[in-house]
Amino acid sequence: MCENRQMIDVDLPHTEGIPEIVRSFAACVASMTETPLSDVPQPRADLRGAIAYWRSWLAGRGAGLVPIANPARFTWPGYWLAVLGDMDGERPADDRTAVLMFGTPSGVVLSPQDPALLGAAATDLPVREGYVLSGLDPAFTTPRAALPSLRGRVKAIAVAEQATAPMRQVERARALAGRGLDGDRYAAKAGTFTPANDTARGYDLTLIAAEVLDELVLPSGGNIEHVEARRNIVTRGVDLNALVGRRFRIGDVECLGQRLCEPCSHLERLTTEGVLRSLIHRGGLRADVLTDGQISTGAVIETID
Repeated sequence: MCENRQMIDVDLPHTEGIPEIVRSFAACVASMTETPLSDVPQPRADLRGAIAYWRSWLAGRGAGLVPIANPARFTWPGYWLAVLGDMDGERPADDRTAVLMFGTPSGVVLSPQDPALLGAAATDLPVREGYVLSGLDPAFTTPRAALPSLRGRVKAIAVAEQATAPMRQVERARALAGRGLDGDRYAAKAGTFTPANDTARGYDLTLIAAEVLDELVLPSGGNIEHVEARRNIVTRGVDLNALVGRRFRIGDVECLGQRLCEPCSHLERLTTEGVLRSLIHRGGLRADVLTDGQISTGAVIETID
């Protein structure tokens, strides 16, 4: 599970004799892997040769750099590396721009060569190449120790009747098993990300911690109101990241934490500049609603197992 880590800024290194795009790509790798930039190789090669070098370097750490077949249409609920060209595709490879993307849909969260690209949606950019960092031998582990009990409260409840419509704060809402909150676009199967396949999980309910929103400072110096985060439940006093994979109760409604509710370029477009970067790994929780029931402001949130 991810901890509440913030986006790591890495400046463009000024290593003499190395193409700018290679230096930018190295900075993105350092940020993505939380590795000191000084420990990430900066090969004296063009981008193609540098990527071959990094693949060997990453393999020694149990990871691989996987090329994306159709990067212009790629989206991923985590980090990935993109190489941008000009709109007509005529720019030489080493004159292109390497950026770090995040979210579904994806947006730029680190751009050492051109900070003006921060927050730009991948769909609005000329993405020519893309790469995902992957473990060579992935394995899931189950915690051996007993998990601690967690407890908090509902600070606010918000719904929106239609996709992209403003969120409306309410004092209480009826939760519908397998659907979400009555009156919300996801319960009506009309949300922006409502899946076409009914077997998909994690779309019923979204939660975010009031503590995260209270301390959030955007590049403008401002912040966003709790309901502007576009999550259904604003909580206080409970570690939402620690609820991934756990059953919990909100009032008398049972839920199951499915995965982190990571930010994306769509959220930034509907709110304000800087939200995507600022909420990485702190964007809240996606959960399934397992039982019908009522959720009210002030209701207790507590783990069941």
